[in-house]
Amino acid sequence: MQFSRRSLPPLGWLTAFEAVARTGSVTDAARQLDLTQGAVSRQVQKLEDFLAYELFVREKRRLKLTPVGAAYAEAIQEGLTRIANATVDLRSNPHGGVLNLAILPAFGSNWLAPRLSTYLVSSPGVTVNLSTRLNPFDFGQERFHAAIHFGRDNWQGAASLKLMDEELVPVAAPNLFLSETIEAADLKSVPLLNLESRPNAWRRWFDQNELEAVQSSGMVFDQFATMLQAVIGGLGVALMPKFLIADSADKLLILDHLPTVSSGAYFLVWPESKANYPPLASFRAWLESEIAAA
Repeated sequence: MQFSRRSLPPLGWLTAFEAVARTGSVTDAARQLDLTQGAVSRQVQKLEDFLAYELFVREKRRLKLTPVGAAYAEAIQEGLTRIANATVDLRSNPHGGVLNLAILPAFGSNWLAPRLSTYLVSSPGVTVNLSTRLNPFDFGQERFHAAIHFGRDNWQGAASLKLMDEELVPVAAPNLFLSETIEAADLKSVPLLNLESRPNAWRRWFDQNELEAVQSSGMVFDQFATMLQAVIGGLGVALMPKFLIADSADKLLILDHLPTVSSGAYFLVWPESKANYPPLASFRAWLESEIAAA
C-alpha cells in the first residue's frame, strides 16, 4: 500500500506523542525518551499543528487524551510496535526470517513439535518461535504471524487452513474394568473425566452410541496432558485425541472398537496482511504436505 509523505509526520513527533499518551506525563515521557521536557512538549505541539486537532487536555497535573487523541494513540502504538518487531526479527535473522507461531499445548507438543525438524531442514535460515495461547487473540496486538486454532473456522479477521478434525477415542487404565469385553454402556458405571474446552464431548459420544448420557462424576482438567496422566493413574475414562495417545499406548486401554467423536477441527490461522510473508508461506505449504501424507 502506497502512502503520501505529506500525510506522514516525523517519527520523533510520533514517539513523543506515544510516550506522553502512554504515561500521561510530559516529564515521564521525557525521562523515557532521554529528552528534555521542552523538547517533548514542542514535538507534541508540532504534531497537533500538523494534524490540526487537539490531542490532549490537561486535568490537574496530568494530560488526558481527547477522543480524537485516544483513537490516534491506539493506531500509532500499533504501528510503532510493528516497526519495533520487524527490526528485532531482522536483527535476529537477517538472511532467513522469523516465524512467531501461537500453538495449543497438546497439538503443539505431540503433533507439531516431533515433525518440525523436517520443516526447518526444508527452510534453512528460518527461525520458528513457539508460544502457547489457549484462546483467540487480536493479531494486531501480538507479535504472532500465525496461530494453531481449535474449534470452528471463525477466527475474526483471519484467513485459515484446515489441518484435521479432532477424533476423540475413549481411553482408560488397563485395570479399570473387570471384564475384558467392554461395551459402550459399560462407560456409564465409571468416572468420566472431562476437559474444560470440550464440555459436551461425553454427551455427544453417548448420543452417537444411542445411549442416554449420564451426569459425569469425574474430574475436570484444563489440559489434555494432565488428564492423560489421571487416566494412566486409574482415575477414570477420558476422551483423548488419537494423535496424543500414541506414545502412551502401552499404559492405556484404548477402546478404539467403540465409535470416536469429533468436537471440532484444528486450523492454521493468520492475518490476511501476512499471507505472503515468506516464512509463513513456506510453513503453510509444509503443513499442507504433512497433513496430506498423514
